[in-house]
Amino acid sequence: MLPTGVKDTQLRESNSQKVHPQPMEETNNQNPEAFEALISKIFNNISSLKSAYIQLQDAHTPYDPDKIQDADKLVISELKHLSELKHFYRENNPKPVCVSPQDSRLAAEIQEQQSLLKTYEVMVKKFQSEIQNKDSEIVQLQQQIEEANQKRVKLEKNLKLRGLSTKESELSTGKNGFFPVDLTTELFTSTVEAAYKAIHDFSKPLINMMKAAGWDLDAAANSIELNVVYAKRAHKKYAFESHICQRMFSGFQQENFSIKLDDITVGKESFFHQYLAMREIDPLDVLGQNPDSIFGKFCRSKYLVVVHPKMEASFFGNLDQRNYVMGGGHPRTPFYQAFLKLAKSIWLLHRLAYSFEPNVKLFQVKRGSEFSEVYTESVVKNFVMVENDQKPKVGLMVMPGFWIGSSVIQSRVYLSGMKVDE
Repeated sequence: MLPTGVKDTQLRESNSQKVHPQPMEETNNQNPEAFEALISKIFNNISSLKSAYIQLQDAHTPYDPDKIQDADKLVISELKHLSELKHFYRENNPKPVCVSPQDSRLAAEIQEQQSLLKTYEVMVKKFQSEIQNKDSEIVQLQQQIEEANQKRVKLEKNLKLRGLSTKESELSTGKNGFFPVDLTTELFTSTVEAAYKAIHDFSKPLINMMKAAGWDLDAAANSIELNVVYAKRAHKKYAFESHICQRMFSGFQQENFSIKLDDITVGKESFFHQYLAMREIDPLDVLGQNPDSIFGKFCRSKYLVVVHPKMEASFFGNLDQRNYVMGGGHPRTPFYQAFLKLAKSIWLLHRLAYSFEPNVKLFQVKRGSEFSEVYTESVVKNFVMVENDQKPKVGLMVMPGFWIGSSVIQSRVYLSGMKVDE
């Protein structure tokens, strides 16, 4: 045991010596294999973290919630592993005690800037992913618009070909669609003109076939309306036009046009839609798609009353065409196709009349009525009214007139016993 004096002397000498901390390089060099293993783990961890982050990005395009959740868990796991390696390193390699305050502040600023840079990188990648998602949505929407346009064109075509069945009211697109023409008095007036022209056009082949079959046209005209005094023999053609008109317009003032329906109510917009759907289409095409539609029933019923069986038998030598129509068919013969043009014009006029609110009303002029320039119009334009003579009388109503609101579309008449300016 040392004496007390010697012990105190040794303690003083020991305290007078400086203690230097061991440099980190030396500490690391104490176990280089462990340090290299740690570095290798860090690199592996960073590679795994990069892979996990790529999976997270891929899960956003296309957007997959389940994949995003799995990738997010993987990223968090790798970050946690990296944090554990950091703590392990710090525990085994403490910071040098000789670091100056300025160095510490500079290191902190560098670390802060690096953290901000990483944050910005994440945000940029996030925005890029969102832009890609929006671009993908735009492409999908454009495809949907193109598909919708294709469906619209197809539906419009189908409506034109099938929209005249007994379920027309269900097919109406008036509320969400648009009508290419306006519902006006002028439109109805032009449709009346087209209907009268169709009557005139159908009467020509009818009269020609009667001539070819050896009919007595004078007797036939008189059977339609007796004791009409015609200014010219050629004017007897108006008797046949009157006959066609009377048959075709029978039932016009009924909403169903005297056609039996299955308790189907048709609205104003549906009537107008039917008019628009039919106006540009060949009636035979419509009947080919649906021969038993409302329009098909209308054509059959009107053909059977306009063309008498005796007339048809004299034209064709048999009643095959008539029997075919009665059986529900629509023959593609030239005569029947000529009739279909007439039927279509009257059908369109009826559809249009019931599109108005209130409905367009039809009025007829009786034989023997005085000629009125307000309500009637002569089909013969060059007739002469002589002073002191009685007003000319109506001999035939060739085409009915119409009330459309407060306006009047005159009835076309043939005046019996009129004088004609040569």
